[in-house]
Amino acid sequence: MEEQFWALLSGSAAVTARVPSSRIVWGVLPQGGTLPGIVLNVIGNQDAAHLSDTDGLWRGRVQVDCYGLTYADAKRAARAVIDRLNGHADTNFRGVFLDAQRDDHETGASDRPFRVSLDFITHWRA
Repeated sequence: MEEQFWALLSGSAAVTARVPSSRIVWGVLPQGGTLPGIVLNVIGNQDAAHLSDTDGLWRGRVQVDCYGLTYADAKRAARAVIDRLNGHADTNFRGVFLDAQRDDHETGASDRPFRVSLDFITHWRA
């Protein structure tokens, strides 16, 4: 799922017009790099269980943090991500849906002052 999720973002011209694909990463942005950037984290992931087995349809949550030197940069990146992911479905993803959005300012980190966090619910089959 992680590879396909990353490919959806890095393959989007609208997203990469705001954030280079090399700055769309899982876990944490490398130090010393430039902004903007997008950080992806799996928050939860569960295969639906039944009495006899699982059905192979996973439900998860992916947090997408869009960072920018300005609030406008972070917000524009977040809007491009939302446009690409919200409502997306294909052979792997049965559906990707925006669940929550938070705006923040990280005062303690000079290289990441503005962040827009997006939570997406994913339904996917391995």
